[in-house]
Amino acid sequence: MELQIHIDPPSNGSQRVALGGRLDTHSYAELDRQLEPLLGADTQSLLLDLSQLEYISSAGIRSIFRARKALAGHSGKVLVLNPQPQIQKVFDVVKAVPLNEIFSSAAEADAYLDAMQRKVLRGDDEDDEL
Repeated sequence: MELQIHIDPPSNGSQRVALGGRLDTHSYAELDRQLEPLLGADTQSLLLDLSQLEYISSAGIRSIFRARKALAGHSGKVLVLNPQPQIQKVFDVVKAVPLNEIFSSAAEADAYLDAMQRKVLRGDDEDDEL
């Protein structure tokens, strides 16, 4: 199965991208290409919905690292939503995504983003209390 990429319109500095199928050596370049314009300073959070992703290889992990690095350059974050058990296992093994950046639902991620934004507005933009 090929990689499917669905990009939602941006919303308040947040960008949601849903992935389905396989993210591997044959498809990671297309993901990188489509994510590139989304990783600018206007994007504070990139939500990767992996509920339909069936497989991820090391090339796919590199794509996520690349996005994390790009957003970290301007204090942004990549958050992972709804990983399937086999994808979660890969993240656990390679420690690709910190546990506080993996969410079981969009509502859970939204609550995290709301709390993060409230902290910034208060002048305390560190993550240690989230």
